[in-house]
Parts: sequence; C-alpha cells; structure tokens
Amino acid sequence: MREAAEVTAATFQAVRDAEEATDILLAGCGPRFVPPPEGLREAIREMGLSLEWMDTGAACRTFNVLLAEERPVAAALIAVSTP
Repeated sequence: MREAAEVTAATFQAVRDAEEATDILLAGCGPRFVPPPEGLREAIREMGLSLEWMDTGAACRTFNVLLAEERPVAAALIAVSTP
C-alpha cells in the first residue's frame, strides 16, 4: 500500500487476529499528515482497537515510546523515503 486513501479496515485485520492483545493501533499515513479515509476510524473502533492516525515519522516515534511503556500497541506504516 502506498497511499493513505487505499487504507481500509481490512488492511488492519491481521492486527485484530494476532495472538497478542493490542488496544492501540498507530497508523503512519506517509511523509505528511492526511486525514484518514472516511469511516475508517469507526470501523477500527468496531474491531476493538483505538486508531491513532499520524504521519509515519510521528507514528514511529510514538510506537517507540508506547513500546517502552509496555503498552499493547501495533503499528502499520506507509514507508517514506529519506533524501
């Protein structure tokens, strides 16, 4: 997946199906913040997850902090290239 607009709830089904419990799902939407696709936040909430949508850099930093705090977190990131 290369564009945030392509993301659907099905994109994150593997997170929900994982054996380890996860409450927080960080989604990195690329190099710049763009709003999540309409209805995505509600669909993710119905899966029992809390969606935190942000640019990929912020998602990586947040993931590291939450992991250090031993919080139940997963991250799905759209890759960005660096100069």
